[in-house]
Parts: sequence; structure tokens; C-alpha cells
Amino acid sequence: MRIASAALAVCLVAAACGGKQTNNAESQASDSCEATSGRITIATGNTGGVYYTLGGGLAQLISDNTSLKASAAETGASVQNIQQLVAGDYDIAFALADTAADAVNGKESFDGKPQDIAALARIYPNYTQVVVRADSGINSVADMKGKRISTGSPKSGTEVIANRLLKAAGLAEADVAAQRLALRPTVDQMKAGQIDGLFWSGGLPTPELTDLTTSMGEDVKFIDIMDLFDDLKKINQVYEEGSLPAETYGLPADIPTIVVPNLLLVTKDFPAGNACAITKLIFDKKDELAKVHKAANAIDRETAVETDPVELHPGAAQALGVD
Repeated sequence: MRIASAALAVCLVAAACGGKQTNNAESQASDSCEATSGRITIATGNTGGVYYTLGGGLAQLISDNTSLKASAAETGASVQNIQQLVAGDYDIAFALADTAADAVNGKESFDGKPQDIAALARIYPNYTQVVVRADSGINSVADMKGKRISTGSPKSGTEVIANRLLKAAGLAEADVAAQRLALRPTVDQMKAGQIDGLFWSGGLPTPELTDLTTSMGEDVKFIDIMDLFDDLKKINQVYEEGSLPAETYGLPADIPTIVVPNLLLVTKDFPAGNACAITKLIFDKKDELAKVHKAANAIDRETAVETDPVELHPGAAQALGVD
């Protein structure tokens, strides 16, 4: 079955579709790279985001090529995903590397409570995309004082980086009328003139932002946030410099921005054979994932092992040829 056409048939329309399924996996030999039978669930993110789209494709890929039956669910993304992964609600979770680093170190949203997680791989990068209405008077994050700004879903990686950028720009929490919205209502409210700007951390292109830029054209603009890069780098070394290519959304020029890698996470007790089989599948069938969303083209075997400070799961290490 071609996952490009079948991915959305997977249970992916609401968080209620999620919830960890019974995994009937039996014990596996440490050197096994075969998946057991059973059911697994994947925590993704907002509808319209790349996590959501690619998560459905990954679930279909696993179901079509192993004895596991996988389903994916819409969630609030990174922070929520890690919390519910550790709680046992999901088996695999997409998350931003900065949030995952906070989790293993017991910082920020995980204050004092290091999370028992491991990585299957570093996958594609997320680009920090800050979009404002052209008539908002906003040309920098500092200009957001007194404005209505969507900082992303509660407990999302977008919210984490949005709050860090606002703080780095010298703004206190009360300085911005923060709207903690998922991406679809954010775009709808931007179109209606009900909010002045948004933060989004996602792969390229993000479908909802394609919709926004196509429908509003020159009435919206992306802003350069690189004056805040050094401050964010002091918080977490995972932040990288990058740029939004102009052709992504039909922009006049490339936009410099802050890039954050994404990780696929599991708990440390996730069966090694399943971890190995799924990780191997991701790289062996990368072209099929790229048909679901072209962000998957950025998945690279050479950088897949760069998950520090999150440990690579032993099964994933086997699949990637790491001693």
C-alpha cells in the first residue's frame, strides 16, 4: 500500500484516537532486529503541522512492513508528548531536541523530574517561523509588546521557544497578550485580524502556513529573529542557525532563522527489537515517508545518532550501526 495515499486513513483525527494500545510483544533477544506483534501508538502534534502529517505516514509504514499495528494521534506536541510517553499513554513520540534536553535534565517544564526517555533517531529539523500581519507595526520580537500573539499550543515545543524568544527580547509575560492556540485556529484568527502575529516551530513547508501566506499574500510577513540567537544558544546548545528558503512560501528572499532538530523518542524499556526494526525501516523507506511530506528528505543516517543529551536506544543504535 502506498503510504502517501493511505497515511490519513490511520487514526489521526483527534487526540481521542490516541492512547497507548496493548503491546503483546514477547521478550526479544538483545540482537534481534525484528518487530514483535502488537499495537503501538505515536504522539504527533497539531493538525496542519508536519508532526501530524509525517506521524500518520510513519504509522502506516510500520503497519505495512512489520507485525506491529501502529496508529497516530493529534496532540499538543513536544512537552505533552514526552509527559504522556513517560506516563505510558504512547509508545513513540515526536519532540523538539530542546524540549527533550529539558526532559532528561529535569529542567523547565520538567523541573526536578528527569524523564526516562531514549531516542530512536534525530530526524528532520524544525524551523522557527515568526509571522506577523504587515499592518501590525511588528518588525522584531521586541515590537510584540502590547500585541496579540499566538505562542502555540499549551505544552508544545513552539510554546517553549516562543517564551524563550520573548524573554530574550526583554519582554515579560504580561507584556504580550499571549494566545495559546493550536496552529489551525491561529491561522484562522490571523486571517480574521484577531491576532497580530504567531510563533511556529515546524518542518518545511508547514501546510497551514502555506495556506496563510497564499491567502493573505503581502498582508503578512516573516520577521528575522537572529538577533536573539546568542541568547537562546546560552540556554541550550541544540539551537542552530538556518534560513527559510524563499521558495518555501513564495517569499521575496530567504529569511534567517533559528533551527531545532527533531527527535523520535521512546522510553528506555521500549523493546529493543521493535526499536531496531522501526529505526531501520525509517531509513530504508525514507523515500516513502518523503512522499507523505518532503520534510522527511532531511532525515540523514549520518546525523541520526546526534541525539545528545538524550541517549540513543540500544535497539536504534544497532539499526544505525553504532557500537
